[in-house]
Amino acid sequence: MTDRYAVFGHPIAHSKSPLIHAAFSRQTEQDMTYEAILAPTDGFADSVAAFIAAGGRGANVTVPFKEQAFALANRLSPRAEHAGAVNTLAFDADGIFGDNTDGAGLVADLVRNLRCPLAGKRILLVGAGGAARGVIGPLLDQQPAALVIANRTVSRAQELAEQFGHGIRACGFDGLDAPFDLVINATAASLAGELPPLSPRLFTADTLAYDMMYGRDTPFLAFARTHGSATADGLGMLVEQAAEAFYLWRGVRPDTAPVIASLRAA
Repeated sequence: MTDRYAVFGHPIAHSKSPLIHAAFSRQTEQDMTYEAILAPTDGFADSVAAFIAAGGRGANVTVPFKEQAFALANRLSPRAEHAGAVNTLAFDADGIFGDNTDGAGLVADLVRNLRCPLAGKRILLVGAGGAARGVIGPLLDQQPAALVIANRTVSRAQELAEQFGHGIRACGFDGLDAPFDLVINATAASLAGELPPLSPRLFTADTLAYDMMYGRDTPFLAFARTHGSATADGLGMLVEQAAEAFYLWRGVRPDTAPVIASLRAA
């Protein structure tokens, strides 16, 4: 029988995950289907249970269900435990396994696709929500010289800094005045077409500004370009985190480069 996979979210019609996993399955000759499922905001667990009962083998999870997926899993990967959120589920005889591939996807896009080594670099992570939480561990694994978390509500950044340790500095936006090698926007500001209140002094010609948002030229990226920085959106991260999930499910690692190129061309 053809194996079934899906992505759960609310909303979900915009998701590119079905296109990405269809490309992966063709490339690696896997007998599988992948669909997008709109789960009610108060019915995520029931939707997953129905999918499992219908033969589902695994699923991706997007907004707003990543914390609920974390609670639903009876086994967790170390990176999911650290993140406190799950974006990938695998279903087997032992129950539900939860993983978080967001950080691995971000690091793969930065290091491999964008040729941006992170060891010894000064990194600024803007935002302290779920998107930021999911990438801190993998960023730290790359041994940067410094990792600073900036957020409007400083206490939320401080909570993350204390949770992960490793000398992370937490501050508000007004506590930033020196340039960074890498500035990552993990806030929801780009969804609303807004710009986090960042100092132009953070950006130089040697800075890469990376927005986790994809599919549009965000105010954050435009602001960084105005001040001379190179920029990148989160499309590569999206494909790379999907590849990590695909590998978890199928034991085969797809080639992401042609999939990224195809999505950019479209």
